[in-house]
Amino acid sequence: MFGPAKIKMLVSSLVLLMVVFAKWVEPYIAQYRDVGQDTYEPRENQRSPEYYRDGSGTECRRCCDPAEEAPQYASPYPQYNIVPQINITILKGEKGDTGERGPYGKMGKSGQSGPRGPHGVKGNKGSIGAPGEPCKSYYAAFSVGRKKALHSNDYYQTMIFDTEFVNLYGHFNMFTGKFFCYVPGIYFFSLNAHSWNQKETYLHLMKNEQEMAILYAQPSDRSIMQSQSLMLELERDDQVWIRLYKGERENAVFSDDFDTYITFSGYLIKAKTEG
Repeated sequence: MFGPAKIKMLVSSLVLLMVVFAKWVEPYIAQYRDVGQDTYEPRENQRSPEYYRDGSGTECRRCCDPAEEAPQYASPYPQYNIVPQINITILKGEKGDTGERGPYGKMGKSGQSGPRGPHGVKGNKGSIGAPGEPCKSYYAAFSVGRKKALHSNDYYQTMIFDTEFVNLYGHFNMFTGKFFCYVPGIYFFSLNAHSWNQKETYLHLMKNEQEMAILYAQPSDRSIMQSQSLMLELERDDQVWIRLYKGERENAVFSDDFDTYITFSGYLIKAKTEG
């Protein structure tokens, strides 16, 4: 079965074919016509010459005869008829179904950044946060002394102290003569020693195995007090101690059993965690 749209399309196509066929056949019909025959009046109605009275070539007619048009003769050239053009767009069918959506195109290039927008409206005040931890304070300090004299030998000697003035949290080990850093930060250290008559005094303040400062006194007829101080930045488990130079030269530190002539002190200035 054909729908209304298809029937309409078939009828229009047939009309178009008939018009084209008539236009194509017209030249052949005109070519085979009888040129000598009068196309105006049939043969049986034509008058013989006897009907002409005066020989003037004027046919005798009755007044009641209907008026006749002048005869038309066929032209030897083909004649063309104007064929109306048919608008094919009116032969439009039914609307089809919607097709599937095509794939996404490639992503375009990023555009330029736009101008900065205006400041927004100030927001509401936030809620109060939880209280923080209390500020922690770190301390480290020591002060020790020695009452016995010390003479050099063939090896380096670690100075051992026998008197404890201050030893906060026990960071200074009295048996090894070394301060152990448990709180990283910046420390201040000071060393005081008494020289021996006619002998050289040659001490080093050590950080781990590195010589950081020297306390020195030349041989003299009289003994004198010498001091040295400095600040050091220490990390955890660093060690600070005093070393007596080996006996290439006669080297000694004076003291007695009654007074303290040698002191070594240090304390924390600022812990590393305090920023």
